This record gives sequence, structure tokens and C-alpha cells, in this order.
Amino acid sequence: MTAKTFREPLSRERVLATAVRLVDAEGIKALTMRRLAAELGVEAMSLYFYVAGKEELLDGVISTVLDEIVKTSDQADWRAHLRQQFLAARQVMLRHPWAPGLLTTRRTIPGGVYAYFDRIVGTLVDAGFSYHLAHRAIHAFGSMPFGFAQEVFSPAAAGGSLEPDDAEADLAAMAAALPNLTAMVAHEMHGAADPTLGWCDSQVEFEFTLDLLLDGLERYRVASTSDSIAG
Repeated sequence: MTAKTFREPLSRERVLATAVRLVDAEGIKALTMRRLAAELGVEAMSLYFYVAGKEELLDGVISTVLDEIVKTSDQADWRAHLRQQFLAARQVMLRHPWAPGLLTTRRTIPGGVYAYFDRIVGTLVDAGFSYHLAHRAIHAFGSMPFGFAQEVFSPAAAGGSLEPDDAEADLAAMAAALPNLTAMVAHEMHGAADPTLGWCDSQVEFEFTLDLLLDGLERYRVASTSDSIAG
């Protein structure tokens, strides 16, 4: 008698984990219901028991990545705690460099995001921040709790290329009209070997911005505490 081949049963978790691995390997454009079904060894229609369609699949993929951003910090000081947390989140995004682009285009916010930010606000309030100042801090952090900084002056976003030869030609074409901006971009553009999530989002720049924000917020926290005592 021929032994039956064991097939791992489908589940929503397995579907989404396989989708993340597929996108890691081949890019977000490779993720289709048919392609994912082939990876799982099932018919495409089987997937609809676990995700209603492509949009729910994309939301699930983002939620799966964000679930990797867990509370890993064990630092007592609020600045060290959030710094460690945001840098841990950055490592997640570097493992999935397509995720920032997908996250910023989704129309819905995964439920886990609210719990994550609730912990951040709790860290700030426990450190002596008012809810008003904690709210301002959340705005100031922007996307940094997710481990990346959104790019404004990306050559790719302007219709250019990040390939070295093409980028050089794009910058040359910009130089006459935008000399200062072009010079800054040309000076700051990093090589492909840098740990980057954008044309200039290197590890050093991410940490510089993060430290600048944390130190500035600490000054506001101390000042607001002093004002409360004086009042």
C-alpha cells in the first residue's frame, strides 16, 4: 500500500505567512491569488475561505508583518525604551523592504496598530508626559514607530530611477531648475549596500532623526513638568 503524502492543512495564518515569503522573494507584484495558491499547492478558489479577495489578502500581509513588531524593549528610561523599540521595528522593515510602500497605501488600519500605539502612549504618560504632549509626540514620530521614515525627495517618487546610471542622468536634468535640491540629493544618495528603505533612509540618518526627536521631547517633558510644579 502506498503511503499517503502528508499535506499541511490550510489556515489563514499559513496563507498569510506564505504570502509574505512570496513577496519577500519575488516582490509585491508577484502576489496574486493564483500564484499564492500554486505556492500552497491548492486551487485558487480554496483561498477564498481564508481571505475574501486581493484587498483582504494585502491587509492580512501587512498585519502579519506588523505582528513581528513586538514589545521587545526592556529599558527603564522612556527614551531608551522607545529607541530600542523603533530600531527593532526597523529591523522588521529591512527584512521586508516592500512593506513601507504597501503600508502607506492601505485604506484600513490593522487592529494591532492601535494596541501598538496604545503602548507607546502609555510609555510616554508613565514617563510624565501629559496626554497633550504625548499626542504631539505621536505626530512628530510619524512612521518611525514602524521603523522607516517617509521620503519626500525620492528620485523614484518624482518619476526617476534609483539605478546609478539612470539616477545620475535624472539629477543632471534637474540641476538647472533645482540646483540646491539636486546638489543635496546627489550628495546624500547612498549606495545599494547601505541598510536602506529609501534613497537616503540609511541607518545613521534614521537614528539621527530618532535621537533628535526623543531629546527634543525630553526637553518639552521637563519644561512642562516644571511649569506644573510652579503653577
